[in-house]
Amino acid sequence: MRLRSLSWEQYQELDAEAKAPYLMDNGRPQHVLIPQQFRRAELDNLCALATEIRRTAKIRAGADFLGNVLSHKRAMLYFTQPSTRTFLSHQAACLILGLKTGEVRDTATSSEIKGESREDSVRTFSSYFDLIIMRSKERGLAERMAWVLSQSERPIPIINAGSGHDQHPTQAVLDIYTLQRSFETRGGIDGKRIVFVGDLARGRTVRSLATLLTNYKDVSIGFVAPDSFQIGPDIIELLRSRGVRFDVSADFEAALPDADAVYMTRVQDEWDTETGQSARVDVSKFHLRPDDLKRMKPTAVIMHPLPRREEIPESIDRDPRAMYWRQMRNGMWVRTALIAQIFNVDEDIRSYFRQHVRGY
Repeated sequence: MRLRSLSWEQYQELDAEAKAPYLMDNGRPQHVLIPQQFRRAELDNLCALATEIRRTAKIRAGADFLGNVLSHKRAMLYFTQPSTRTFLSHQAACLILGLKTGEVRDTATSSEIKGESREDSVRTFSSYFDLIIMRSKERGLAERMAWVLSQSERPIPIINAGSGHDQHPTQAVLDIYTLQRSFETRGGIDGKRIVFVGDLARGRTVRSLATLLTNYKDVSIGFVAPDSFQIGPDIIELLRSRGVRFDVSADFEAALPDADAVYMTRVQDEWDTETGQSARVDVSKFHLRPDDLKRMKPTAVIMHPLPRREEIPESIDRDPRAMYWRQMRNGMWVRTALIAQIFNVDEDIRSYFRQHVRGY
């Protein structure tokens, strides 16, 4: 199934589950647009590849090999929404595989300031680059541009690095990888309880990760937030439709003892529709304090998509359960694996790993 076979109206009418086959080819992503395009088999395969790339890159000869895998390709990072970690993570992933990169991070420096449409800007990028990585406040822009390019004479892939406040698929996949690595000696993600805390209504990382967690057996999810920041009804309906156990609460302390992972988030006030909107919500009861660590399992992990504010003090960084810095680094390896799959060089990397790295 190919995206170019659909009109834009036909594509829009599909729900996320029905869109997935148009974005994948035999388990390999043609674009990375929505978390629903990844099932358990694809996630397991992607995480295994990320680990093989990570281990290969630790060896100088392996790093040299990886640096030549896609040295003939070029990637455009079109980040019109402010970003540090996501931008640098994708850029580093490109560099690991040898891709040359270009960037637009401020539309004031592009022809958009002259009135050029974003559609025309992206079409322009596709003339010079082989991959476009996009981050935008505009909901659905990455999907729209993937469809536009699929109809063009040069249909290059697009990676959605954050689209509006509803989707962030690469963050969700790196979160899965972090959970898998954290629980690899305890049976993996199956059967674990994941508790999300903070601004869940507008946190696209939470929405995307909750979607991916439905691929795992006997997972339990807790959503802990003030009422006005609680998770949206669409995610609740998704979990119900897939038979995933979940609960919604405003009791942060009561949620900690049973959690295998506590996923903290900051207030997403960049989405405020009026000045001071978020400041009127008291989130102080949803901050993780050093004393709270006593209530948590010794085997639990603490995650955060970053950047953080007061919800996790720096003193907690030293706790061995704090995984958010590893989580950030994991993003580089997962995104490298995604790019390798998109360009169909993952088997070359795996072959090198088997011959030169495994057992090293």
